[in-house]
Parts: sequence; structure tokens; C-alpha cells
Amino acid sequence: MRIVFAGTPEFAVPSLRVAAQRGEVVAVYTQPDRPAGRGRGLQASPVKLEAVARGIPVYQPESLRDPAAQEQLRALRPDLMVVVAYGLILPKAVLAIPTHGCWNVHASLLPRWRGAAPIQRAIQAGDAETGVCLMQMETGLDTGPVLLEQRTAIGEAETGGQLHDRLAELGAQVLGDGLGLLRAGIRPVPRPQPAEGVTYAHKLDKAEARLDWSRPAAELARTVRAFNPWPVAEAQVAGERLRIHGAVALDQAHGAAPGTLLGASREGIDIACGEGVLRLRTVQRDGGRAITAADWLNARRDLVAG
Repeated sequence: MRIVFAGTPEFAVPSLRVAAQRGEVVAVYTQPDRPAGRGRGLQASPVKLEAVARGIPVYQPESLRDPAAQEQLRALRPDLMVVVAYGLILPKAVLAIPTHGCWNVHASLLPRWRGAAPIQRAIQAGDAETGVCLMQMETGLDTGPVLLEQRTAIGEAETGGQLHDRLAELGAQVLGDGLGLLRAGIRPVPRPQPAEGVTYAHKLDKAEARLDWSRPAAELARTVRAFNPWPVAEAQVAGERLRIHGAVALDQAHGAAPGTLLGASREGIDIACGEGVLRLRTVQRDGGRAITAADWLNARRDLVAG
């Protein structure tokens, strides 16, 4: 097969490796290099770095709506286009170019969590289970029929970063299964998504990272997990802004106003919430690195009794 792969972030790299195992990837599409780091120099995407290391030609159009970009893709004569977190919209004309259309690896159990941030939204919502779907792409946002899927439980303490890494590997497995079937002349049977259960995973916004102490502690603990490693939850604690990398909810009654510091020990920093208590275990001061609650207390001797 002649496969064109389109992807940009680290999540897509395991899928690229699987697609390229038999030397069938004739080109890789990824977003243009972007300024990054303190020097704001142009930085290649993880997918581009992987493609270059494998000697695969790389294309980086600003848009695939441009007729010239579409003609360039058509000239590659792709049998299949595999899309994994590419970040650019594929117009209808592009979807029709490959012989077998375009397949997408999506990190949720569709139709739940269509959209940009399915991994974090699943944790934030308290879902017990998630997974990956291999989907036949249509013009709608993650609306296409599902070809294959794999399910997995979400760990009680699993962070957005940890689940991201697991689903990246699981997505590569599902893609490998689909490609194996297609190579054998067996086209996976498309299963239309049900109309019920549709939810949207809106893009993460740094403004969401500010914790609202009036909310239940269990909800805030899920937000802390979901937003680790980005954008990282933050809150005012004992008069200073802290970024919160790790926290657990305590089912503990109290009569204090939300946001009140109830106690601080080596086990954590206990904050009153609308329901229950949030115990902060790993925090980060402005300009510092992530530290344990015990280390934070060493720097805040004013909070230590006696």
C-alpha cells in the first residue's frame, strides 16, 4: 500500500511507527514548524522529527484547502491517508483522494468526547473507561463510522499525561490491526456512530486551570489529574499562587468557608471545598519546580504550629 500519514504531536508518533513498519508510508504531512522555547526559534513537530529520522518525505502546508496542496497530495497516489492529531481540517476534496479514504485514530470511545481534548475531558468528567477508535473520516467533526475500537479502564490516580501515553500506544495497536486487515484484502466494517451519547471535548484553555474552591473536592481532584502536565491546575493558597500537580479528595465534613486552609502537614495541605476537602500533595511556587507539600511547608514556617 501507499500510505500518507498526517499528524503533528507526540501522540501521533507511535501510530506513525506502526504505519511505517513495512516501508509503505510514502509521505508525512505535519503542521509547519512553530516558534517554541525561550529563544522562540522554529521547532519541528515530533512527527516531523520521526519522519526525517526514517527518511520519509515531509510536507507542511499551512492549509489543505489550497488547490495546489491538494494536487500535491493527489500526485502521491495514496491508497490510504492515516490522520492522527494532525490539527488541520481535511476538506471533502482531500477525503476523496485516497483509494480507501482517510482513517483517523481518535482517543475516546465515540461518540463520547468528539473534539480536541478527549483524554483530559474523560478524566475531568470522572469516566471509568475510555479507549481509542479507528474511524473512517467524514467532513463532520469526529462523526465518521467506527472501524475498530479498544477499551481501557482509567486508573483512579491516572493523570492526563499518563493516560495520553497509554492511549497513544493503544491507538497504534488499533491502527496496526486495521492496516493488517486491509493488507489481507479485508476492509474493516464501518459501524455508524449512535445518535445518543454525543459529547464534545472542547480544547483546553489555561483560564480553566484556576480552581474554584466552592466546587466539590472530588471534582477538583479530577481537574488536577486531567490538567497534569498541561495546563496544570492553580489556586491561591495561604496568600500565594500555587500550581497544583497532585491532589486527592477527602470525604471530610467541615464548617469552613471554601478556600480556607484547614491544616498543613507532611501528608499534604488541606483546603476546604464546597463539599469535602482537597489535600494538595505536590505543588509549585512561582518560578520554582514541583515540590512535595512537606518541602513547601519548610519554606512556609509561618504555617507550622508551635
